[in-house]
Amino acid sequence: MKKILPLFLVLCLFVVTGCNNGEGNKQENSQWRGQNRDGVYNEKGLLKQWPEAGPELAWSFEGLGEGHTSVAIANNKIYITGMTDSIGNLYIFDLQGNLLQKKEYGFEWNTNFNGTRSTVNVNDGKLYIFSGRGVLYCMDEATLAPVWTKDLLNEFDGTNLKFGMTESPLIVGDVIYATPGGKTNNFIALNKLTGELLWSSTGVAMPTTYCSPQYIGDLEIPIVVNAIDSSLVAFNAQSGEMLWVVEQKNPYGISPNTPLYEKGLLLSTSGGGTGTQQLRLTNGGRSVEWVWTNELDNKMGGIVKVGDYVYGSGEKNHFWYCVDWKTGETKYKSNELGVGDVIFADGMLYCYSDKGEVALVKPTPEKFDLISKFNITLGTDQHWAHPVIHKGILYVRHGDALMAYKV
Repeated sequence: MKKILPLFLVLCLFVVTGCNNGEGNKQENSQWRGQNRDGVYNEKGLLKQWPEAGPELAWSFEGLGEGHTSVAIANNKIYITGMTDSIGNLYIFDLQGNLLQKKEYGFEWNTNFNGTRSTVNVNDGKLYIFSGRGVLYCMDEATLAPVWTKDLLNEFDGTNLKFGMTESPLIVGDVIYATPGGKTNNFIALNKLTGELLWSSTGVAMPTTYCSPQYIGDLEIPIVVNAIDSSLVAFNAQSGEMLWVVEQKNPYGISPNTPLYEKGLLLSTSGGGTGTQQLRLTNGGRSVEWVWTNELDNKMGGIVKVGDYVYGSGEKNHFWYCVDWKTGETKYKSNELGVGDVIFADGMLYCYSDKGEVALVKPTPEKFDLISKFNITLGTDQHWAHPVIHKGILYVRHGDALMAYKV
């Protein structure tokens, strides 16, 4: 373990312990898959059924370039990235869909399944972008002027992945966490204001695996958990000490889903491999014990917890699943819809399949209760970007197109 700052100074950075800023700060923040990285959006008054042709399209934009990035929305602005001629661009829209600014930030992933990957993190007046080439950019939100840049792979002995780096930046207080996946610098913490290294952990000394980390702050010690290679790994968020490792093998080496956490229980899923496993954190978070395993093997579409049940789609057998959170029992499997992404808002599931279908589904353990469905007709390439809901609008990104639907 390499400690760059004294521990007391690192502790000072944890005055704010949530992923969003405190009540006294009016600056709005936004990150990957919602406030808690769990795919749950705190919206109210949404439609419980859509017209036959789908909800009304408020606006659309074509010309983002190549990419699979979701939108981030903060301070009445929409942030999204796309790649044109190997260059990554940040696009900024107002809530009416007017393009306000376009800003180049550097080279992006152009080797396979081309385009941008990670979601912009809007945090306390700064924008954080992690490219598929492993470079972390910090920009001023108001001026888009560069604040600092770190080439994580070159500076921290990391190796890029077959399909490029896809980690969406995690920020807690004044600390930004990242996974270079190096043998020495396996997992690191940086000062979000300066990019200065706070600590580095050797971790499991294996490459990362397309996953964005999760923060756990309600136990005796704060913890950051991420999938690294074929394992789920937990670190002390203040010191970088590796706390525990759980095997999470899969034949593809791909575990892109951010783990779900609630009240001492952690849920992690891996496509085509170990399926979904629930773990109980013990000894204040310093250790872990197995609770149950289920065959649900979501590859990269995310899973959501609603009440006592978990919903998501499988990679190997192409079913949508409902799984009991307490027991791991499969309540149903359905192939009425192509597999893909899932989020939750105002009592309903929003499913975006890899076939371009968008569905409104009532979450119930009895059956896959599909209420409404429509097809995405704009855009290019794969239907992989996770949808986002903000102020009654469903944002769907399909390659070079961004669509905003009134839901």
